[in-house]
Formats: sequence, C-alpha cells, structure tokens
Amino acid sequence: MSKIKPSKGAPYARILGVGGYRPTRVVPNEVILETIDSSDEWIRSRSGIVTRHWASDEETVAMMSIEASGKAIADAGITPEQIGAVVVSTVSHFKQTPAVATEIAHRIGAGKPAAFDISAGCAGFGYGLTLAKGMIVEGSAEHVLVIGVERLSDLTDLEDRATAFLFGDGAGAVVVGPSQEPAIGPTVWGSEGDKSETIKQTVAWNDLHIGDVSKLPLDSKGEIKFPAITQEGQAVFRWAVFEMAKVAQQALDAAGIAPEDLDVFIPHQANMRIIDSMVKTLKLPEHVTVARDIESTGNTSAASIPLAMERLLATGQAKSGDTALVIGFGAGLVYAATVVTLP
Repeated sequence: MSKIKPSKGAPYARILGVGGYRPTRVVPNEVILETIDSSDEWIRSRSGIVTRHWASDEETVAMMSIEASGKAIADAGITPEQIGAVVVSTVSHFKQTPAVATEIAHRIGAGKPAAFDISAGCAGFGYGLTLAKGMIVEGSAEHVLVIGVERLSDLTDLEDRATAFLFGDGAGAVVVGPSQEPAIGPTVWGSEGDKSETIKQTVAWNDLHIGDVSKLPLDSKGEIKFPAITQEGQAVFRWAVFEMAKVAQQALDAAGIAPEDLDVFIPHQANMRIIDSMVKTLKLPEHVTVARDIESTGNTSAASIPLAMERLLATGQAKSGDTALVIGFGAGLVYAATVVTLP
C-alpha cells in the first residue's frame, strides 16, 4: 500500500490585515419610516440602529469586495500575487454561477488562486476564517483572503415593519497567513436546521416563473414583490440571547481564555439588545471593548464582523495584538465562534 505524503503547512495561522468598505449613501431611520408605520424611537429601542449604508448600482458585491480586499492586503503588507485562495461569504450575489470570488481574485491581480463562495448567512465570516486557517495549516495556501460582503438592501421588503429597518450593505475582508504561535483559536460552530424557517428568503428564484400570482407575495400596489429576507423576530431573538452566549463561552473555553483576559468582543451586529444581553451573560469585565457598529451600519450579515473589526482598529478602540472573541449567528440557523489575535 502506498503512503500519501503528509502536507507541510505553517504551524499556526493568524489574521494579518483587515479592510472594510461602506457604501457612500447613508440612510437614516426617517427614510425607512416613509414605507412602514413606526417611529425612530421604536427602531432605536428595538434594534439600536440609527443609520445604515445602502449601495448604489455601481457599488456591486464585487466592487465593494475589491475595495475592502485592497485595504486588507495593504494592511497585511503583502502583494495580491501572494494570495493563494479567496473565500467569499455572501447571500446577496444573485448569479448562481460563476462564483463572485473568481471575479474578485482576477480583478485584484491575485493570479490563479483557489476561489469560491460560501453561503452561511451571518455566520459566514467565521466559516470562511476557519476554512482559511485549515488551508494555511495544511499547506494548500500561504495567504488566504476571506471576504464577507452583502447588498441586503436588494433583499429588503420596505413594507415589512419587522425587517425594513434592519439591513445594510458593505464588505469586510481579512488576509489570513502563517504564524509561529496560535492566533486563531478552535472554532465552535454548528447548525440547528429545525429552525431553518425562522430566517429565510420569502420566495425561491424559480417560483417567480410559475406565473400564478396567487402564490406570490404582492406589494401595496398589487405588483409581485422581489424575493426578500423575512424572519420570526421573537424566535430569533430568544435563540440568540439564550443559546449564543453558551457558544461564545465554549469558544473562550476551547481557546483557554478567561473573560478577564479578553480585550475585545466582536459579535455579529444583529441587534443591540442581543449584544447587551450577551455581554451581561458572559460577565465581560468593563475593560473589554464591545463592537457596536450596528448603530451606524445596520445588520450586514456576513460583512458585520470584519466591518466592526476594521472600525475598532481604525478608531483606536482596539489595537494590534488584542485578544478578541468573535461570534456570528443567523439564517440556517447556523453559528461560528472563535478567539483571535487582532492584526
């Protein structure tokens, strides 16, 4: 029997650089209130959101990703040619094939890296980060570009009072590379498919072709609605509050990090009340910096963690070398949490 030669990768992996892109247009709650019966006070109290960014026609998933990637590559101090793989997490790139990762890889000048898209909702960045770590340790790539990007404004039903105010657009990217010491901890991840209906797309793309209007959602003008994201808000809130703090604690335990040793907490920016509840349940000390990017960015799904990370570092609220707990959770329902050293 022949023996397969063992792979030779780096002993560990780490995040080397981070970059973000937020669309130019800033949308305040007042704009959302033009199509739903609500108030600025209600939106702020329920979600913590004051403004969000919505992309223009020119700010495509690819364009935003390229901008964020360029910043991450520069921050990492490498060249595009050194990228060995590109992993893009998104639910709002509407071409089933080819993967947008291949276009991004080409346009940033990365040569011929492995390139593919993944769909893991708001946990997508954590899934991508874990894949990148595996590639580097096994030796199939030396540097991996991980991108979380969304144009959720395209999937927002502006007449749905429960979700119209939630979503924003943007892209966040990190470069993951080799390390001589542990800098990305074990990932605690999983899924609860029995709750898959709690966050979902209202209509499958192929249903738009059935021709039976009675089976499709209509807007206030009687026209067929574009597919949108809908959710059972209370069910999702309860799940996030009661279950995700447990997952976050498991990630801390797996990394051997106590709450008092933590510098930064970067949860998925889903809802300010969920963030506050997790901080309380985890009993995080006051010195721990907590990302609250949702106030001005909204829920950007897969992009929320890298965008929040980039802003904390850019504003000096966090610094290179800090120990950070990151956790993403959302549609699926899926989740992923780990502890990282900030670039």
